[in-house]
Amino acid sequence: MDYQNLKSIIEGLLFMAGDEGLTKRQLADIMEIDPEFAVDLVYDLQRDLERERRGVQIAEVAAAFRLTTNAEHAPYFERMAYTPTRAQLSQAALETLSIVAYRQPITRIDIEEIRGVKSDRAIHTLVSKDLIEEVGRAEAIGRPILYGTTKAFLDYFGLPSLKELPEPRDIDLDELDDGTQMLFERLEGRQITIDEIKE
Repeated sequence: MDYQNLKSIIEGLLFMAGDEGLTKRQLADIMEIDPEFAVDLVYDLQRDLERERRGVQIAEVAAAFRLTTNAEHAPYFERMAYTPTRAQLSQAALETLSIVAYRQPITRIDIEEIRGVKSDRAIHTLVSKDLIEEVGRAEAIGRPILYGTTKAFLDYFGLPSLKELPEPRDIDLDELDDGTQMLFERLEGRQITIDEIKE
């Protein structure tokens, strides 16, 4: 396999890894290459992206490599975040929010087991919009973060407490349990915007 193709594979792997990124050992194991060679490939790809002034760059955080946005473009990202049509929650974020609401405190891994897909981006969106927050650490290997809903979540839905969440209905579900589906349907009919949350 040629050198350029290996760099292309790394770019795809880092995209798939999301915010967690990948260490040189993980890259080496996945690609079945020497760890130091994997690092050389990453650094070479990093230089390519910087030289070409691409929209994504590679950052090294806590011994892991991950894709990040180009810092020079920050004003545009901020503008997009505050555009009303882009401020609405995606279906993934709605599903994640409903799972957190009914299962809190809950870890990212547990959320992903329920949804069946990675949920890093949805969790990041909900945290940035102050709908969920870190509420502690689980007593498990690595002490993963536990997430729960915020006061802003209760305020928006006019709930005095979590005890007032809609009761689950006896319905047949493919991916979500009764409680999460119930809230998801309620949220889906009332898309949340940043401006509304601030109010």
